[in-house]
Amino acid sequence: MYGHRYQEGDMSLKRVSMLDFGDPFRKHQMVCRYLQKAPISWTALTTAFLFFVIGLLVGYMIYGAGIHIIKVEDDFHEMQELKVRAEAADVAKSQFLATVSHEIRTPMNGILGMLALLLDTDLSSTQRDYAQTAQDCGKALITLINEVLDRAKIEAGKLELEAVPFDVRSILDDVLSLFSEKSRNKGIELAVFVSNKVPEVVMGDPGRFRQVITNLVGNSVKFTERGHIFVQVHLLEHAKAIMDSKAESCMNGGSGMVVSSGSQFKTLSGCEAADDRNTWDTFKCLVADEVRIISEETSHAVTLLVCVEDTGIGIPLSAQERIFMPFMQADSSTSRNYGGTGIGLSISKCLVELMGGQINFISRPQVGSTFSFTAVFRRCDKSASVDLKKPLADDLPSRYKGLKAIVVDGKPVRAAVTVYHLKRLGIVVEVASNTRMAVAMCGQNGSLTSKQPDMILVEKDLWMSSDDCCTNSRLLDWKQNGHSFKLPKMILLATRPLTGSESEKAKQVGFADTVIMKPLRARNIAACLQQVLGMGKKTQQGKVMVNGSSFLRSLLCGKKILVVDDNQVNRRVAAGALKKFGADVKCADSGKVALECLELPHDFDACFMDIQMPEMDGFEATRLIRQMEREENEKQKKAGPTSEGKKTEWHLPILAMTADVIHATYDECLKSGMDGYVSKPFEEENLYRAVARFFESRPISDS
Repeated sequence: MYGHRYQEGDMSLKRVSMLDFGDPFRKHQMVCRYLQKAPISWTALTTAFLFFVIGLLVGYMIYGAGIHIIKVEDDFHEMQELKVRAEAADVAKSQFLATVSHEIRTPMNGILGMLALLLDTDLSSTQRDYAQTAQDCGKALITLINEVLDRAKIEAGKLELEAVPFDVRSILDDVLSLFSEKSRNKGIELAVFVSNKVPEVVMGDPGRFRQVITNLVGNSVKFTERGHIFVQVHLLEHAKAIMDSKAESCMNGGSGMVVSSGSQFKTLSGCEAADDRNTWDTFKCLVADEVRIISEETSHAVTLLVCVEDTGIGIPLSAQERIFMPFMQADSSTSRNYGGTGIGLSISKCLVELMGGQINFISRPQVGSTFSFTAVFRRCDKSASVDLKKPLADDLPSRYKGLKAIVVDGKPVRAAVTVYHLKRLGIVVEVASNTRMAVAMCGQNGSLTSKQPDMILVEKDLWMSSDDCCTNSRLLDWKQNGHSFKLPKMILLATRPLTGSESEKAKQVGFADTVIMKPLRARNIAACLQQVLGMGKKTQQGKVMVNGSSFLRSLLCGKKILVVDDNQVNRRVAAGALKKFGADVKCADSGKVALECLELPHDFDACFMDIQMPEMDGFEATRLIRQMEREENEKQKKAGPTSEGKKTEWHLPILAMTADVIHATYDECLKSGMDGYVSKPFEEENLYRAVARFFESRPISDS
């Protein structure tokens, strides 16, 4: 047990004992230890192993965290690089869209512009037909290009909506005018009705709103060979309240779809429609204002419900699920028989969603389709409404207010549409289902009552029908009764122009020579009434159509205008279009030449400036022109009042003239100091809207 002092042993198990022999001066100590090593303790083993594992785990965690941090940093740098690439690609795509739009539309502008100038010359019927066909094909190509560019802008997220005040009813009239000739050639009823609950002016994007309606109406005209196309606009809250009340009445035992005598449906044309809810029973409730909307005026948002109903071929059930997919047709035969790319509805769906609404449809094969969509707009301030109404004052003349009319129509929906347009002119209207009733409303045996109408409007198909022909003799006798009082004018409403025999028959009965052709629009009705009633001067007839050539000529006649464009064909087209309206045009082929021409003082009244030009683009040229004008204006202010005949302030109206339709370009035009924007190719309506803000109309001689 006792070993050498330095012999190895287990020092942890040594035993120290104190020995006491009774001598206080002697102290003894005894140390006992084992000569062999003691066995290792399990506690020590497990503790050591536990610390080892913990250390290993901690090390692994530190290692993993380091690797993860490094990976995150690498991913972050990669994402940064990808973001830069994506932004660069986005910018490149936007530039590509602008370039493609400009490069494609520029030659198309030359083609369409030259064709328009050609059609203004003396051509034979064959030559005019060829030129008109070429112009129609060019416009179709422009429409296709715009659709493809719109789709690309939507996918790139670059499509932005404007927020400007616009008149809903005016836009619908413009859309109907686009398809009036096609509907007349097919003999189908094309009509629009806007509820009086819809505000006159709302705040939103009129161009995109018009684009959606144009696409839906265009599809309806394309696929409809008989019957009607009916566009309705209502407040969503009002329409839902009416539909809910009608649904409750049907659940309580009310009748559903009502069919009139002769197997005709109570629709616009009498043909069956896909949506059974769009019958006279529902429509008369919408017209009669039976439901009141609580706090309608206090809401800042206006949600419109637009329905486009047709009686065309309908959509096959198998194709209805994919109708809003881009580049998809209902079936393979549709592309061959009717043409089209199948992109219009997908673009319309995206535009409706951008406007905060939804689009859906009800379609029955060989019966028709009814597309409806909602759009959210804002109520317009009173000041903005007043400013907007100023250029629209001549749209609806007030000279017809207070006149009385009788509409003779056996179809109540169609009669309500006619009443809607007449009331827009301020005319008091009553409806008769046949001519016999109309004669009775005017008086018995030619003795008129005190409420004598100024005019009687008769539907052509009702007048020509066998059921109503017996009353023609009564109309003739009534007209020839020889009374001293003024008899009301009788006017026909027709979908197709009258034939020679029909015109002779109408004259014999006493109808006016002027026939109001459909689709009905307030401006067209006003023009026809002006001819029939002889109200107003003939020289003011052009004012009935604000966008007409005569009124545009009164704005531009005698104005000296500078056209700046690097393309010779575009200069000739723009100069020809402006000279057609009496303007004195001078051309410049670059921004530098334009600066030389516009050195102060000059005698130009306006400048049409192209944007994309070599050496100096339109933006830079406009900035320099505005800088020259500011410097000159400051000099004149410092110099004090000027003598008579000199300009006191320089500001030349500069209008951007380019084929680029990207919205960002318009913003850049305004930032550079331009006053407006005219998209190529020139159209009378766009040109009028651009120049009407700067020029005042003046009477034009008939020479």
